[in-house]
Amino acid sequence: MTLDDLARRLREFADARDWGEYHTPKNLAMALSGEVGELTALFQWLTPEESLTAMSDERLRSEVLDELADVLLYLVRLADVLGVDLLAAGNAKIERNERRFPPGRGGYSSP
Repeated sequence: MTLDDLARRLREFADARDWGEYHTPKNLAMALSGEVGELTALFQWLTPEESLTAMSDERLRSEVLDELADVLLYLVRLADVLGVDLLAAGNAKIERNERRFPPGRGGYSSP
């Protein structure tokens, strides 16, 4: 399945439920933010070491998978509503970051 296939499936899912009027960029961005918050909450009180092994805990693994799926689905739906090609946008961002952060520069700085 491609991102386009997933976007089409989500579009059909929303259309079948007449959710189009609610799937505005504002609402989808807010829902996406909420889902990222739920994912963040799963890791909030873990040590860095515990976070690296989170997927070995079956209960936590299940919750992480659900929240990652929610984040993905809202992101794909938002991009679809806005007409954004996520793969093209992601590749363009990596290319900009490759120029901003050349290898061997040392240190870590988030993009």
